Amino acid sequence: MFTYDTLSQAINGLKDRGYRLDFNLNFDCLECVNDNTMVQPEEFKVAEIHRFEGNTNPDDSSILYAIEVSDGRKGVLVDAYGAYSGQISEEMMHRLQERR
Repeated sequence: MFTYDTLSQAINGLKDRGYRLDFNLNFDCLECVNDNTMVQPEEFKVAEIHRFEGNTNPDDSSILYAIEVSDGRKGVLVDAYGAYSGQISEEMMHRLQERR
């Protein structure tokens, strides 16, 4: 397991390991920013999760997901703690909590 001290170190480390795409979280899918494609929950797995706590403000806490798509694409998704609570489908929430 890889460990990182900061979010930027983790993003750079994952990119060095082939996680080059950027994903955004939608209600019921992930959107690949690089090519505007949508990835359904059954099409991806979470390979790694890295959590970062804000030093001075709990609102600065974030989670970094290393995402692997079934077609071989790999990328990252950055999420604030609890920011999407209630704003994504139950299936997406379950998929993001599940690790391979």
